[in-house]
Amino acid sequence: MTDLSLTILPEAAGDAQAVERLHERTFGPGRFVLSAYRIREHVDHLLDLSFTARIGTLLVGSVRQLPILIGDTPALLLGPLTVEPPFRDRGIGRLLMERALKDAKAKGHAIVLLVGDEPYYSRVGFKQVPKGRVTMPGPVDAARILVFELVDGAFEGVSGQVGPDWSKARATTL
Repeated sequence: MTDLSLTILPEAAGDAQAVERLHERTFGPGRFVLSAYRIREHVDHLLDLSFTARIGTLLVGSVRQLPILIGDTPALLLGPLTVEPPFRDRGIGRLLMERALKDAKAKGHAIVLLVGDEPYYSRVGFKQVPKGRVTMPGPVDAARILVFELVDGAFEGVSGQVGPDWSKARATTL
């Protein structure tokens, strides 16, 4: 991290529009066909476990976590994690992840799953899920499904389809 005056805070409801614009700039419209986004269509991220990074008032990064089930086992799905391109390679993504994982553990969560590049995420302790143990909706490269145990041994014996935790699904009105 350089000498930037960085602030990491829980995401507030009022941050939604700025975070969505950040996702548009960094991931583009193709993000909506990804497996993780299919899960996000039904369950909102948890504001108290999602974080923004700011330099002054400028939003430069964001990480979100939402409740999922792996088979019948509750877990969190981390992502998207994004940092504005001019601010990448300064440790902001790592700081966002570390804060998200620390707070998830403090709130009693045991497992965090994500879809991403193992060389990047392994630096904070994510490991590749053994092939065939976890499936996700839509096409996904199994080598990119990674897990982080917030509690030692929490992922032991866990397997199954990943989906939204319907007990946390947002209410819809007709």
